[in-house]
Formats: sequence, structure tokens, C-alpha cells
Amino acid sequence: MQRVSFDLEFIYKASPAILYRFLTDPECLVRWFSDGCDVQGDVFTFEWEGSEEVAEMVDDIEEERIRFKWEDADSDDEYLEFRMYKSDVTNETILEITDFCDDDEIDSQKDLWSSQMDQLRIVCGG
Repeated sequence: MQRVSFDLEFIYKASPAILYRFLTDPECLVRWFSDGCDVQGDVFTFEWEGSEEVAEMVDDIEEERIRFKWEDADSDDEYLEFRMYKSDVTNETILEITDFCDDDEIDSQKDLWSSQMDQLRIVCGG
């Protein structure tokens, strides 16, 4: 199975500062992303249904970009990235996501991210 990257874009009323907090703070991450989260330096340990996944934050530009590399990624080129910026036209915050999955799982992964982003919108206020 070939691994491929895909990009998604979501619009929020919340500021980049608020989104950044919900993407990096363990107490906020458990409200929309994972069942548990522990952070030691740049290493994030996420828990889902009793299973743990470890990711290192390899890029962090506050209120602009966050990139995680999963410890057990199939390739060194795989990552999970969140980019955020304000639209000059609408004054809304654009959150772009880049993720990787097997080429036959793109639709299900996009559906999962859409669901996650709906939950993020609820907990961050917009």
C-alpha cells in the first residue's frame, strides 16, 4: 500500500492564538483530539482507547505552524502539520492540515478530520 499526503482546509472564527493553544496544550488537546495527552519537552504522547502514539514536535512557529513527526511513521518524510493564518478578506482564521495515510484511506481520513475539526470548532468557540 502506498502512503500519500493530503491537505485539508477549515475556516474558524477563533483567532490563530486560540487555535494554537488548542493544538499544543495537553488540556486542550484532550477536549477534541485524543483521550489523553502527556507532553515532555517536544515529545507528545497521545492516547486513544488505551493505545498510545508518540510524536515529536519538530517545527513550532507560534500562531503560524506546528509539525509533528510520529515515532512509528512508515517514512521519515511523513508528518502531521497544522498551519494557521488570518484571511485579509473575511478576517476569519484558516487552518490547513497536512497528513499522510494509505492511498485507499484518503476519504475515510478526510471524514475523520472533518469530524475532529467540528469538535475543535465547538470547544474553541468558533
